[in-house]
Amino acid sequence: MDLTGKTALVTGSTSGIGRATAQELAARGAHVLVSGRDEKRGTQVVAEIRAEGGKADFLPADLRDATSARDLAQRAVQTGGRVDILINNAAIFEFGPTEATSEADFDAMYQLNVKVPFFLVAELAPAMAERGTGAIVNLTTMVAGFGQAGAALYGSSKAAVSLLTKAWAAEFGPRGVRVNAVSPGPTRTEGTAVMGDALDQLASQAPAARPADPKEIAQAIAYLAGEGASFVHGAILPVDGGRAAI
Repeated sequence: MDLTGKTALVTGSTSGIGRATAQELAARGAHVLVSGRDEKRGTQVVAEIRAEGGKADFLPADLRDATSARDLAQRAVQTGGRVDILINNAAIFEFGPTEATSEADFDAMYQLNVKVPFFLVAELAPAMAERGTGAIVNLTTMVAGFGQAGAALYGSSKAAVSLLTKAWAAEFGPRGVRVNAVSPGPTRTEGTAVMGDALDQLASQAPAARPADPKEIAQAIAYLAGEGASFVHGAILPVDGGRAAI
């Protein structure tokens, strides 16, 4: 599970699952490139990692299109020398009825949830393939695998990420780049706090009957990023308290 000597770019890592993932990868020895829009929070995450003896740098990024994705990828390479591990975590997760969804809402979600990871991979995976090694872990969601009222937009955007994971595994796997995904269930984060009791109600439908802690999701991501998952390609790993089993 040792990631010493590896450089990892984690998008959306100033809070929630991304923050926990950055901390977990750093604890395993990786040089973590923390990325997000909020410089204050990003600097704090970096400081926390360094205080624990880890290595981290903050790369501010407002991801919304191909240009911003490619720019972040290029700055990551400049800062870390290369990117060995890419964690596509940044996303929007809003819910609501289809008829109340505006075109602007639709575009914003697909731009961040689908377009940005697509062009980050387009920018970084070829260099991984040239070196013959690399790991990409995408974040999807349990509602990408079944119909949920109010989740048409979010679920469909993450279903696209699930398919991209499999397609990239087929495309880059033969050249040494492993591409997998983690599919979290309800997780208690700063972002999901607005859901209130609805988060617990959703979590109660699974065998674990509780929301996840971000660290539990981060450990699964770190597994797929590490050599312990050397024979895992194109997997969508459910970390949902057992919701996928029922």
